[in-house]
Amino acid sequence: MRILPMAKIVLKSLFRKAATQMYPLITKEYYPATRGKVLNDTEFCIYCGMCQRKCPAGAIEVIRAKRYWALDPKRCVTCNYCVEVCPKKCMTMDKRYTAPSTN
Repeated sequence: MRILPMAKIVLKSLFRKAATQMYPLITKEYYPATRGKVLNDTEFCIYCGMCQRKCPAGAIEVIRAKRYWALDPKRCVTCNYCVEVCPKKCMTMDKRYTAPSTN
């Protein structure tokens, strides 16, 4: 008796359009509120450290004396909060996701 509900789902899925996309071949449509990866234009950055203090994941490291700014993409949760608090608006959120790595 338990096979009947499963068979019904299998038959429905055989005649429907696929739920997934062929990613490299078909480009993804990005919506206006899509969050991808954080970009920083260090030419305009004043290294105030506001983004580092407000980052909930602790993914940003700023050293003002050395004029150093780094983002750990593995720790970043793409919350967009660092972009919102940047006083110079040199940080942006790119719509493209981080490219997959084979390493």
